[in-house]
Amino acid sequence: MASPTPSIRWGIIGCGDVCEKKSGPAYQQTPAFELYAVSARSPGKAQDFARRHSVPHYYETAQQLIDDPSIDAIYIATPPDSHLELALLVAKAKKICCIEKPMALNFIQCQQIVDAFESQKLELFVAYYRRSLPGFIALKNALDNGKIGRIRQISWHYSRPPSDKDLSQTQNWRTDKSIALGGYFEDIASHGLNLMSYFIGPAIHAQGICSNQQQLYSAHDAIVANLAFENNVTGSASWNFGSYLYQDKMQIIGESGVMDFAVFGDSPATIATRDDSQVINMHTPNPIQGPFVQAIADHLNGTSIHPSQGESAGHTNWIMDKILGVL
Repeated sequence: MASPTPSIRWGIIGCGDVCEKKSGPAYQQTPAFELYAVSARSPGKAQDFARRHSVPHYYETAQQLIDDPSIDAIYIATPPDSHLELALLVAKAKKICCIEKPMALNFIQCQQIVDAFESQKLELFVAYYRRSLPGFIALKNALDNGKIGRIRQISWHYSRPPSDKDLSQTQNWRTDKSIALGGYFEDIASHGLNLMSYFIGPAIHAQGICSNQQQLYSAHDAIVANLAFENNVTGSASWNFGSYLYQDKMQIIGESGVMDFAVFGDSPATIATRDDSQVINMHTPNPIQGPFVQAIADHLNGTSIHPSQGESAGHTNWIMDKILGVL
C-alpha cells in the first residue's frame, strides 16, 4: 500500500467564476492539498479572493506566484489565450500543473505544453472534470462491460438561445475569435468531445462546417461535424448558440442497446437493451471539480491513474481544430 502523500501546496492563477465555485473549494477540501496562494491580473482581485476564501497568500502577478518556492503545484485558471505562456513558465519552474480546459488555443500549443512537461518529467493535468464524475464513470463502465454490445455510432446535439450578454454585444472573451475562433463551441463542445474519446477511444477523423448566423460577435455560433474513431465507430455532432430550442443530448448506439444522456446538468441517463432498461443517477457533487481534484491527489499518491492528462486533453484540441478547419 502506498504511503500517504505529504500536503501539496497549490497556487491558482486566475480568480474568476470557475475558481469561485467549481475548483477553488475543491483544492481547499482535498485532504492532501492546501490552497496556499492565488494571483489575478485585475488589481485587487487576488487580495479580495484570498480574503473571502481564507487563502493565506496572494500575488498581483502570475510570475510572483510561480516563483514562490513554497508552492509545489499550480492550477492555471485563466482564459485559454494565456495558457501556453503560463504553462511554459510553470514547467520551467519544475512544478506540477493543472490547466483549465480547453488546454490551449490550438493543438500545436498543446503539443508544446506536453513536450515541456515531459522533458522535465512533470505531472500535467487538464480540467476535463467530467471524466471523474461518478455518473460518467458508471456510463463508461457499462460500455466497457458490453452493456449495449459493440458500439456502432455516437452523436451529440447541443443548442441554446443567445444570452442577454450576447444580445447586448457585451465584450466576452468566449465569443472573441482572436481568443476562441469557435466561440462557445470551444468552451462547451470541448467537454462533450473529450467525453466522446473517453467513452469510445481516439478520433481518427473530424470535419466540420462553421457559420456565424447571428452576427452578434466575431466567433462562430453554429457548427456541425462528422467524426470517425479508430475502432470503426462513426459519430456526428452539432452546436447552435442562437436557437429557440435548448437541447443537450448525447446518444451512443450499440449492436444490442442504446445509451442516452446529457453532457451538462444532472438529468438521469438511460440505457435500453433488448432485455431491460436502466436509469443512471447523474447527480453532480458540490464542488463539481471535487472528484477530479481528488483524482489528482490519488494519482500523485500512486494509487490510481488520472483520467485527464496532457495527451488526452491535447487530442480534444486536435478534434476541435479539425472541425474548425484550422488543422
